Amino acid sequence: MQPQTTVILDNGASSIKAGLARGPEGDDDDQPKLVPNAIVRSKGDKTTYFGHQLERCRDYSALHYRLPFEKGYLVDWDAQKAVWDGVFSSEVLNVDTAESSLLITEPYFNLPNIQDVYDQFVFEEYEFHSYHRCTPAATIPFGRLFQTGGPSPPECLVVIDSGFSFTHVVPIINNQIQWYAVKRLDVGGKLLTNQLKELVSYRQWNMMDETYIMNHAKETCCYVSTRFFEDLETCRSNPKKNSIVREYVLPNFSINKHGRVRLPNEELTATDQVLHMENERFTIPELLFRPDDIGLEQSGLAATVAASISLLPHDLRGMFWANIGLIGGSTNFPGFYERLSSELLSLTPVEYDLQIYRSEDAMIEAYRSAIAFANDPAFPTHVVTREEYLEVGSNASRRKFPGWQSSSAPGDAEISKITQESLMEDRGQPSRKPTRPRMRTITAPGRRR
Repeated sequence: MQPQTTVILDNGASSIKAGLARGPEGDDDDQPKLVPNAIVRSKGDKTTYFGHQLERCRDYSALHYRLPFEKGYLVDWDAQKAVWDGVFSSEVLNVDTAESSLLITEPYFNLPNIQDVYDQFVFEEYEFHSYHRCTPAATIPFGRLFQTGGPSPPECLVVIDSGFSFTHVVPIINNQIQWYAVKRLDVGGKLLTNQLKELVSYRQWNMMDETYIMNHAKETCCYVSTRFFEDLETCRSNPKKNSIVREYVLPNFSINKHGRVRLPNEELTATDQVLHMENERFTIPELLFRPDDIGLEQSGLAATVAASISLLPHDLRGMFWANIGLIGGSTNFPGFYERLSSELLSLTPVEYDLQIYRSEDAMIEAYRSAIAFANDPAFPTHVVTREEYLEVGSNASRRKFPGWQSSSAPGDAEISKITQESLMEDRGQPSRKPTRPRMRTITAPGRRR
């Protein structure tokens, strides 16, 4: 019998979004608990914090992070177990793992050996009743990101997941990821923060050990420019006094004062230290669209999306251009949507419409979609039970969870079947006639209890 409670664990490399799904009639955790996915050592108060305990820290200067994830893959299982133990404890979720099911997200292109360790931890260490493992994008069709235009999500869609380690472009047909067309851009939130640390340390203060502070400065000050060269010229002509420059007041943890952007006409005290954020505000997020600025031999995000769609069946490409969704914390930069829309519009074939969907909070969109997936009546058919694992080991997961290793580009017969049966019956043949406007703005509504 399937347990009534399903633990949702969007296991990101930077933060874990955790909550409980209690079935269609239950009271779900609509807002997840955000837990840092790290073991953090504070030099200020000389204390080590495990995951959720970091909120007790009083001195965030010179924090040392031990991250379970390295280059996008889970490699430090001792650190991950320490964080998970806190998540499942009475201090966070207060859940009995033996009486619960688990839905956990994994990295894209996860390695088979690492997937086997996932199975071992879930069933042998925590003894969950059953579990499902998938990538964050695989849950999106079950959520509300694409449901603003109709009662059900489209059959063909593209998810842009810009997270901590990488940015992925993930095409999906009928809830199945088309792995042969998935593209990865080696730019994520971690690279952007590290680049900001280097720039600030070279120009102003030495901030190479202040990851926490610079990450907060990035999130509060940076934006994606839609007029990059004009903004660059504005900063060059008058570096200290222009409409772009912002003053970030560094935190003073001795008096429990956190970092902030200085307000107009705000008086500063004698102990306040100010960081002048000039062209760093927009040159850092620019790496998502111009990774070659730091020597990465990759195309920008818009060209990566176009390259991914070009690998998909020709008859379906119009639907992919019309259903592009944004998830992940790095898509929350102000101006990100406008810049991506502008660049994609110039790459969209004239016979297709461009439509981009965005969430009110892209960081937790995958979690909310996972909640909807766990409450779906068909969810019990997608899980592996502990009995199945004890009988055949990780082979049960390999059979149940479709992976990228066994995927390939569809043949002509499969393309024809998808086109004729799935699309023409429900939606009719996609129109190639140009329409105006070619681009529409869609913002997914917030979840209501």
